[in-house]
Amino acid sequence: MKMLSRDENSLNLPSGAAVRSAAGMAIICASALLLPLAIGFASAKLSSSNSLQGVILAGILFPAFLLALLKTRLLVPYTLLIWAVAPELRRIADWYEGVYHSVSLLSLAPLLTGATLAIPVLREIHRVRKSSTRILLLFSVALAYGAIIGLAKNGIGSVYDLANYIVPLLLIPFFAVTKFGPKDIDRLLYAFANIAVLVAIYGIVQYLTVPPWDAFWMNHADMMSIGTPYPLEIRVFSTLNSPGPAATFLVFALVPMILEPRWRGTLRWIGVMLVVVCLLTTLVRSAWLVLLVMLLVYIASSPSRGKWKSLLQLVFVAAALFWVVPKLPGAEGLVARVETLSDVQEDHSYNERLTLWTNMLPMVASNPVGQGIGSVGQGTKLGNGGELGEYGNMDNGVIALLLTFGILGALFFFGALGVVVKEIGARVLRKNELQPYARLALAAWMGAVASLVSDNGFPGLKGYLVWMLIGLGLSAAELTQSRKKGMPHAAVKRQVTSR
Repeated sequence: MKMLSRDENSLNLPSGAAVRSAAGMAIICASALLLPLAIGFASAKLSSSNSLQGVILAGILFPAFLLALLKTRLLVPYTLLIWAVAPELRRIADWYEGVYHSVSLLSLAPLLTGATLAIPVLREIHRVRKSSTRILLLFSVALAYGAIIGLAKNGIGSVYDLANYIVPLLLIPFFAVTKFGPKDIDRLLYAFANIAVLVAIYGIVQYLTVPPWDAFWMNHADMMSIGTPYPLEIRVFSTLNSPGPAATFLVFALVPMILEPRWRGTLRWIGVMLVVVCLLTTLVRSAWLVLLVMLLVYIASSPSRGKWKSLLQLVFVAAALFWVVPKLPGAEGLVARVETLSDVQEDHSYNERLTLWTNMLPMVASNPVGQGIGSVGQGTKLGNGGELGEYGNMDNGVIALLLTFGILGALFFFGALGVVVKEIGARVLRKNELQPYARLALAAWMGAVASLVSDNGFPGLKGYLVWMLIGLGLSAAELTQSRKKGMPHAAVKRQVTSR
């Protein structure tokens, strides 16, 4: 009877899940009430220009916040969309106002949206595996070192650059604590393909018509390397902020699209061809080389039967391009750009990069401490009146990393990359149905390392794409390990609670 009474009393007590659910709803309701008030207060304090940017930024962030709390698996596709379209929203806002802003609040949209990944990570941080912890620890040492030097030498620019390193790296623990099964990973890559197709379609429209807001930006941004704002005379940047990031986004989506039907998106092969054509119009040759490296790595690590299938698909794409490209408007420029790959010794860009390596290496050797985070890239604008600093354009990723982290910090950074590829390699060797995700992670790692000949691809957009594909490969392997142990990927916490 006592036991029955105890059970009856326990029925009246709220379960842990109910308490967590009620707490989550309370947070959501409080946010829904406080956010409009915060927006209104901030808008009243800002200029009309910054007020518009602030409202757009808040409208972008609020869905990310809700997804982080409620639909965690949808958060990454949403952040991918924001990385893709935020620069275009910024251009439209500037064009609408008739004022060009070299530094805009909307530039923070991808970073702040990506930062919401920290919500599920902090909630389940105790479930991060040792392999992921080791990787994050090594990167943390390098970033902490670079941040300390950067704060001393570069001021506020180092904070922005540090965020560009940290936000992409959040994907490693995010995938480690979020239950992503094979179907979930396929849906994510499917969504990635669809976003890339939308970027490609807009890029082709941009190439043929040059919308007024894009022309406005080109006329004020003073980027002579992207052509002139007239149809067929532009290097396409689509919804991104320059041809390089646009090509990067398309390449990292195109590799899965070519290799596996389930990752191809709604338009299937039509989508593939649209992405390829748009990629060509960016005229970013380093991206084409990264594409080739990633495809070859994935194919080389595939089983024998899979190799032949993938090679046939590549032959199909190459044959279609051979037939389509000469028929495109402005095909002469595209063909001429491709032909430069056959004679790199005479290529101006290649010779400039070679000269950069020769001139910068002695300087790096004479400054082993490094310049710190914020000394290279877009972050130099913040401490330089909106203009790029001395090392704002650095066309060599290895030099950029050595210049940023110095000898000691670079050792930890490259050491972390070594641990990453070791973990991926162990997953690739396991023969199971989830091996394709590990091979895709290996291809992404090799593509990122190969791209160091042209730029440092680990912060910002490229870093986000690289760590997304790597994180998916590592989480798929951990799912396999959990199955072998007879335990679901997300069941560890529930098992402990039940005890």
